[in-house]
Amino acid sequence: MADERRTGYRYADLYVGMAFRSPGRTITDADLVGFAGLTGDFSELHTSEVYAQKSQFGRRVAHGMLGLAYAHGLMWARTGELRETAIAFLGISDWRFLEPIFVGDTIFVNYRISELRESKSRPTQAIATFDVSVVDQNERIVQRGKKALLVSKEPLLAVAASGGPVS
Repeated sequence: MADERRTGYRYADLYVGMAFRSPGRTITDADLVGFAGLTGDFSELHTSEVYAQKSQFGRRVAHGMLGLAYAHGLMWARTGELRETAIAFLGISDWRFLEPIFVGDTIFVNYRISELRESKSRPTQAIATFDVSVVDQNERIVQRGKKALLVSKEPLLAVAASGGPVS
């Protein structure tokens, strides 16, 4: 992982193999209820203790998409590591839901730059691809896949406009 946590990595700082670890986020009952309300997914595996106790998991399981959504928020948005460079999330590939996430689990995201390439259409931008693993408090990999991020080669003007450092 990155030796020291800092914010505001610029494009020139990025390299293939650069690794990060997010802060943790404990999954609560309120998260499951809120996510069910937001998405309309009220599956009993997520919302009924009685049902879930008789399932193969023995207790309620967080929605897979809840884990993915929280993992995304724990990465760049929460850490600020790419605040001066991140433009837009481009997509996910090869995403797998490997193990359940339970109420009370704390998830972390380990992510590493696996590819960094110039944009073919925009000379001031590049695409960073990350290998991502969502792990729980026991380092059990619960989800993994790849995420692509559009990054600027120049510090973003929006950062300075919102009170960030001016270059």
